[in-house]
Amino acid sequence: MDPDGSTVFLGDVARIEVGQESYGGASRYNGNPAAGFAVNLATGANAVETAAAVREVLAGIAPSLPEGVDIVYPYDTSPFVEESINQVYHTLAEAVLLVFLVILCFLQSWRATIIPVIAIPVVLLGTFAVLAFAGYTINTLTMFAMVLAIGLLVDDAIVVVENVERVMEEEGLGPVEATEKSMREITSALVGIVLVLSAVFLPMAFMSGATGVIYRQFSVTIITAMVLSLGVAVILTPAMCATLLRPRKHGDGIAPARWFNRNLDRATGGYASVVARLVKRPFRMLVVLVAIGAGVAMLYQKLPGSFLPDEDQGVMLVMVETPDGSTTAQTQALVEKVEDYLLNEESETVESVFAALGFSFGGSGQNSAMIFAKLHDYEEREGHDVASLVSRANAHFFMTNRSGQVYVLQPPAIQGMGASSGFSMYLVDQAGRGQEALSAAADQLVADTQDDGRVTNLRGNEAPFETSLRLDIDQQKAAAFGLSISEVNAMLSVIFAGRDVNDFALGSELRPVIVQGEAEARSQPEDIERWYARNSQGEMVSFAAFVTRVWDQEPQALARYGGTRALELSGAAAQGLSSGAGMEAMEELVADLDGGYGAAWTGLSYQERLSGNQAPMLFALSALVVFLALAALYESWTVPLAVMMTVPIGVLGALAAALIFGQSNDVYFKVGLLTTIGLAARNAILIVEFAQSLVAQGKSLLEAAIEASKMRLRPILMTTFAFMLGVLPLAIASGAGAGAQNSIGIGVLGGMASSAIIGIFLVPVFYVAVLQAVELFTRKGKA
Repeated sequence: MDPDGSTVFLGDVARIEVGQESYGGASRYNGNPAAGFAVNLATGANAVETAAAVREVLAGIAPSLPEGVDIVYPYDTSPFVEESINQVYHTLAEAVLLVFLVILCFLQSWRATIIPVIAIPVVLLGTFAVLAFAGYTINTLTMFAMVLAIGLLVDDAIVVVENVERVMEEEGLGPVEATEKSMREITSALVGIVLVLSAVFLPMAFMSGATGVIYRQFSVTIITAMVLSLGVAVILTPAMCATLLRPRKHGDGIAPARWFNRNLDRATGGYASVVARLVKRPFRMLVVLVAIGAGVAMLYQKLPGSFLPDEDQGVMLVMVETPDGSTTAQTQALVEKVEDYLLNEESETVESVFAALGFSFGGSGQNSAMIFAKLHDYEEREGHDVASLVSRANAHFFMTNRSGQVYVLQPPAIQGMGASSGFSMYLVDQAGRGQEALSAAADQLVADTQDDGRVTNLRGNEAPFETSLRLDIDQQKAAAFGLSISEVNAMLSVIFAGRDVNDFALGSELRPVIVQGEAEARSQPEDIERWYARNSQGEMVSFAAFVTRVWDQEPQALARYGGTRALELSGAAAQGLSSGAGMEAMEELVADLDGGYGAAWTGLSYQERLSGNQAPMLFALSALVVFLALAALYESWTVPLAVMMTVPIGVLGALAAALIFGQSNDVYFKVGLLTTIGLAARNAILIVEFAQSLVAQGKSLLEAAIEASKMRLRPILMTTFAFMLGVLPLAIASGAGAGAQNSIGIGVLGGMASSAIIGIFLVPVFYVAVLQAVELFTRKGKA
């Protein structure tokens, strides 16, 4: 109220309206207006349980929404998790069925078959109990380990049953007597097998980083299953053998069984003949071992590296960037083009599209937008995977779009580690050449990647600088006019940015009162001259009296890596190449830049590099632990050496299978490779253990090696086929989580195939070669 009694209302000097709290963004769902919000998973929370809880809460809110307003879930990764686990459940059931058929085929007796099969639920229940006690959950990693364990945990029971059947058949003993003799013969071999398989996975439990988290779940699951399977094999299985088995004559059974036995006997005889010839000149086979070792080294170097395989998670991301200074309307126009393409031209794959304007993983602003595309369920889009869609969409917008940048991306393999799949890195200004030179180097790097062809969607260099209006305040003039810097800054903040000054009641809620300059009075640079500030004497002072306008280029963001100026870049390997190949390409291209720039990896890319650096140590530790465990078991250095010499054969097969079927050297493949090492050693133990026993009974070294090979061929083939068919569902899996399943299954199948085809011939040869070499050196030493 003025001294003269007149009243000045706020409406006399301002325009008052009820509007949005922020006009910086908008949302659309399938082209319709929407209000979206994100729910991020807390550390340690369960994704499936959290998603279910969110849906339950929103279902309770839905009845109170206005008519025509629906709740939808355009981006949700929990269905992928659920579907992945369901797929592994199916794989687990298929593995059990295939293992049952293999055992039945070889043993040809339901009594003998049921004994190893009973070990499966017993061991699995015990393993689940240990996992629960250790604080683990049923997830894709533990279930993958369970599938691997299916083929492993029946091995011990198969060895026991097969040997009891052999003793009954060859020596005419009853089930009880045969079981007692059999257990005296094979108990040490069983302990050796479990010791080796457990020792292989033990170092995995001590790896660091995200890789260690993955490895630990495999390690705990498989070691637990192995130890429990040993307990079942030496306690439950012998009791069941003595109770259920009945003596049978060789050659009995139905026609298909007799045909199978005749051919297996013929194959065993041929195998023994080949072994008899090879063991006569064992040292020649060492040349073959050297060649196999060279092949392993060559294939390992050739196999492309990655951290985790890309998975079809049923969702897709699209980053939209229009040129600097674009309006919201221009950005929305480009978003509408993307929506139209996805919903119409890709309707067989895409179910819905949610767009958030003003927001992007690359930053926020009216020239940015982010689109989340939800794909149809897997069974509704067979033959239409997300990788193909990403490739088609990127090619389409590269050829047809001139309004801005459109990047179509897959989500990261592990949520929370990076914004998308592919790689993320920093281009580091190691020579301190400055922000402008760094931005120019990034532009050059993008151009180089386009010419190179190994990397696509490289981004992060777009508009590193933006045009800005800087207001220089002459502090002396402002002070002379009776104005302080704080008062001037507060006034500028109100004019251009707005300020919350109060709250008011709108219905049942409190909303902020925002004071801001009228848009028409702050839209042009010269509008600053239209504004006045009140000084300490109550006089109005024009901003033009003490403010100077200057146009400038300012960086949108300043990043540091290790305290050094850097620029964050993201991209992906070209289709058909692994992320490791893309990272190697980036390192080569960065090294070719002038100015001493470096590449530093972050997110999943950092974990991939860490995983690759840890791999040699992991394999070396596993081999060392296995060797020491065998040395302690046999109280000898020679027998473990003979066993370990067979490992490269399985590794060669795993690497060859991975290359042939387009796999990469990722974390899951490394797990499969370690499994191959243990299983190759297991086959060798079965032969070497019996050969040692025969040598102790007075047989010559060659006779013992040949006879042990012949005696143990059947259980080796049984356990090998049981395991191979147990992991076959992993190798041929499709749908959710298929990438990880294929990565494990294909490598293990290749390794076991080479061990079964080549390794069984070389195990007795290496055993003879090692012992003859030791005997030769011993003689020379005495002489």
